Amino acid sequence: MTAREGRLGRREFLEAAALGGAGLCLAMALPSRADEVTGKAQVLEPNAWLRVDAAGVVTIFLAKAEMGQGVFTSMPMLVAEDLEADWKSVKVVQADASPRFGTMITGGSSSVRRSWKTLREAGASARTMLVAAAARRWGVQPGTCRAERGEVIHDASGRRLGYGALAAEAAALPVPKDVALKPPKDFRLLGHRTPRLDTPDKTTGRAVFGIDVRVPGLLHAAVARPPALGGKVTAYDAKAALAVPGVVKVVAVPSGIAVVASSTWAAFQGREKLAARFDAGPNGVVDSAEIARRLASAPVLAKPARVDGDFEKAYASAAKKLEAVFELPLLAHATMEPMNATAHVRKGSVEIWAPTQAPSWVIPKLAQSFGVAESAVTMHVTLLGGGFGRRAMSDFVLEAAHVSRAAGGVPVQVTWTREDDMRHDWYRPPGRNELRAGLDAAGKLVAWRHLVRAPSAAASVFGAAAGAGRDRPDVVEGAADVPYAAGAVRVEAAIPDIGVPLGFWRSVYASQNAFPEECFVDELAAAAGADPLAFRLANLPAGNRLRGALELAASKAGWGTKPAPGHALGIACHTSFGSHVAEVAEVSVERGRVRVHRVVCAVDCGLTVNPDTVEAQVESAVVYGLSAALRGEITLRGGAVVQGNFDDQEPLRMDEMPAVEVHVVPSGEDPGGIGEPGLPPIAPAVANALFAVTGRRVRRLPLGAVASS
Repeated sequence: MTAREGRLGRREFLEAAALGGAGLCLAMALPSRADEVTGKAQVLEPNAWLRVDAAGVVTIFLAKAEMGQGVFTSMPMLVAEDLEADWKSVKVVQADASPRFGTMITGGSSSVRRSWKTLREAGASARTMLVAAAARRWGVQPGTCRAERGEVIHDASGRRLGYGALAAEAAALPVPKDVALKPPKDFRLLGHRTPRLDTPDKTTGRAVFGIDVRVPGLLHAAVARPPALGGKVTAYDAKAALAVPGVVKVVAVPSGIAVVASSTWAAFQGREKLAARFDAGPNGVVDSAEIARRLASAPVLAKPARVDGDFEKAYASAAKKLEAVFELPLLAHATMEPMNATAHVRKGSVEIWAPTQAPSWVIPKLAQSFGVAESAVTMHVTLLGGGFGRRAMSDFVLEAAHVSRAAGGVPVQVTWTREDDMRHDWYRPPGRNELRAGLDAAGKLVAWRHLVRAPSAAASVFGAAAGAGRDRPDVVEGAADVPYAAGAVRVEAAIPDIGVPLGFWRSVYASQNAFPEECFVDELAAAAGADPLAFRLANLPAGNRLRGALELAASKAGWGTKPAPGHALGIACHTSFGSHVAEVAEVSVERGRVRVHRVVCAVDCGLTVNPDTVEAQVESAVVYGLSAALRGEITLRGGAVVQGNFDDQEPLRMDEMPAVEVHVVPSGEDPGGIGEPGLPPIAPAVANALFAVTGRRVRRLPLGAVASS
């Protein structure tokens, strides 16, 4: 794709034309098709972003993946607000992958925060054109007309026309270069609770996830993969597998041996009969102890990620000095819908149906692997049953395509079991965090050093150059921008290779680095003889937006009042993905296990699109983060992952779920992300409360295992 096609500019987003002569269509302008945009042109591009048809239906083509985070509703809301659409007339269609939508990747809580203005401008441009079309028909000035709920109204005469009646005429008008966005005081949708558009189909079973895809002639497959990461198949019994009713083929693919059958169940049964044997390969020596050794011994990078002042001098002169080491384990994603993809590889073309977060990453790999042009790859994006970064990886899609080709070019759906999913993940990296800090005689923070020891997810996904080619390595994200005002700050990194596939896990390194940072701040507060909340506020700069979040969370949680007997409160905060979150956890220890009773969250995420989505995403981040903080841990033995299902990788149970309160800090700032920022503070908030209950500092995750030891 060209540079322009791959990057979506604000002013490159919109051009206008009618679709089939019967509607208004706003799309991204492509230089190669610019000659088609004429005064009489009726079609600009068939896969437009926004369409208003003759029936007045507003169709928004979504170029982001819906994986539960609510973009099927929040992004249309941004368009519909400035379009002044009747919300009842709005429908959303998941777009297939296309360079005309720019880079199609969903992750990093970026969907709204990176496109909110572009989407609002799309709506405002369409509204302006519809108003102009009505004014022209009535012979009046556009300034005397207004749009409201899918109609253009001329107040002086009482005339009104629906958008459908104006769509074709509006399509012939030029797209305005500059449009006025509605002021917040006039919002009808943004900031108001709005039911999700995808809920009806999901509750009735009409929604199509990747695992639901069915195409003519479809076969099903399961793949026997080497248990040791990077291992190889050495032997298998194809004859025994083929004897299973329904099994039609046994084929070798790069990831292992695929059993192809008429049903998923037959494929699973055939795989069991393969009796495959494997060579562990070079990673067979890797276990959890070896990973810990590599973390502790990796050399520190010569270039620090951040240097403010002279840390050694400030630390040497500090009245009080503290040191601590924190450890975090590997983690799996454990999405509710296991990995799956459907592929049909024909001569000269590849067609995919997949629950993927990153079509723009997968398509070039498919094209290269199968020797076709990227334009010969068709990618149908389905709903995702959870992503959390796992579905940004390409492996499960490429595997399905390889199986399809090996099976003779027939359509094949490859479905993973939970054990496949758990043992062949791209894991959240483990970490070892070494911190030192100094306080002056008044208890003020004067020196801060954070050494992050962790392997690079970017290097694992994109190659070593990606990890090294940054001003700051990815492992210090969430650490390099420590918000507290110390006179001297030094943040460094050590990046070992641990022989394990690593990927992006919900909130990425913020999920790791917030834990040692905020736990250590609590230890500093104790050393200073200060209340943890007061210590944070005293050391945060006056304009830092975490202050408002901390104060709101503390107020709503009753900070400073005595909790129930045996209970204690812990507090933590963190900034990530453009949003600022503070959380207070109420914790006790029951029969040797950590019990979290209540979590109060305060979120400053700028302009709130849909309060219902904000609350749901923070609640989701809390439960996902609690599962990881209390019991999440992936261990290795002989290069293979030990855990396989929810019996030995136990998530939070329903009867363990705390009451979660979400409070939004009023803000007029640009929208921040919301899918991930609620996760980083939960582990340190619980750990800090655990100290208040037990008097013991816990510096290793998971917390539940430590509490019961």
